[in-house]
Amino acid sequence: MNIDPSTTKYMIKARLQADGIVEKPDVVGAIFGQTEGLLGDELDLRDLQKSGRIGRIEVEVSSKQGKSDGEILIPSSLDQVETVILASALETIDRVGPCKAKINILSIEDVRISKRQKIIDRAKDLLTELIKQSKSSGVDLTESVRQSVQVEEIVHFGKDHLPAGPNVQDSDAIIVVEGRSDVLNLLKSGIKNAIAVEGTNIPRTISDLSKERVITAFVDGDRGGELILRELFQVAEVDFVARAPRGMEVEELTQKQIMKSLRNKIPGEQYMEMYGLSLEPKEKVEQEPERAERHYEKAEKPHREPREKREPRRHEREPREIKEREPVPAVAEAEPAAEPEPFEEEPTKHLSETQIKFRDMINELGSTSKAKILGADMELLKEVPVRELVNTLKADATGVVAVVFDGIITQRILDIASDKKISTIVGTKMGNITKQPTSVDVWSKDDLNE
Repeated sequence: MNIDPSTTKYMIKARLQADGIVEKPDVVGAIFGQTEGLLGDELDLRDLQKSGRIGRIEVEVSSKQGKSDGEILIPSSLDQVETVILASALETIDRVGPCKAKINILSIEDVRISKRQKIIDRAKDLLTELIKQSKSSGVDLTESVRQSVQVEEIVHFGKDHLPAGPNVQDSDAIIVVEGRSDVLNLLKSGIKNAIAVEGTNIPRTISDLSKERVITAFVDGDRGGELILRELFQVAEVDFVARAPRGMEVEELTQKQIMKSLRNKIPGEQYMEMYGLSLEPKEKVEQEPERAERHYEKAEKPHREPREKREPRRHEREPREIKEREPVPAVAEAEPAAEPEPFEEEPTKHLSETQIKFRDMINELGSTSKAKILGADMELLKEVPVRELVNTLKADATGVVAVVFDGIITQRILDIASDKKISTIVGTKMGNITKQPTSVDVWSKDDLNE
């Protein structure tokens, strides 16, 4: 008679070792035969099994090299004392069939404890699900209504029928994202001027838009985002770059994360400079003829030569003052007349020894995307990648007197220099500077090589 599993309290586990080949019926027969009359009528195995207080005895035996080894399982609904007495009786068995044998009790498990643990684990899962449902039930109502409206707001823009927000048609600034789900997530945050490229093959619509609108590329913070950015820079004019936090996608960002990422966007040119994209060498090749044309225009238009007009355009107010204070009194007077002539030789005559050192350093750093952090007497304190320059200066700028780096001089760099009492900043070229600190001398590569 099989015992009802619901009444099982304990499970006796024993190990069998026999010096010969035995089978399951031999083991079961030995258990019943050699314990009969040993424990009295109350604990007779046959009577206990008939009454359902002992379950079916399970035996698994395997033979190897003339010896047998196996496991015995006996479910019990007796109390603790009766169960351990029955288990101890099994160890008195010394023969199974014709073979010498030995039985050792491995353990007596309380089945109810394992059941309680299963109950606890399952209850935790059910409670977690219940809490989740109660929290989201009210939100789901509003979100489902809001999302239905937002889906209706998505339009298909251009010949490529790209998913876009309703304001793309009229907005002067466009946010370019990767897919439809990114546009939807921006709509949830109230941003309606986003358009999706729908894959790594950038459509012609995006290229055309970039020629007449201000384009911000907002991509995922993974390898796929970098690939899309590289292709965007090749086929479109990207004005700004915004990235999702590392390892995250635009479609899973919260409203706060979206706004923070867009606030921290950087100019497209600076992004290419920082990460050494392949378009940079083309720009450097074209730099020289552009500069020659600019100086030629100065020679044709004398009314643009006065220093007061030239300095604000180039954001070089402080560096120019330093040049004029140097002991070369004839420079300021002779400069307008000398401008139309090739002026590659003129600055070399008036650069100070320190400026010449800066010029040599910035020329050496060309196309390396690295920065040199200098201390007193032009001592090199450390050399870091340009993309780590801001964090390095924020973390520790003790003893830093000057910074020379192969990158664009931005307002952020100048603000940090002013805050950390860094006296000189030398970079490849000037970015969009709105406020230049008077305590910081700023030099671009063009200034020092003119």
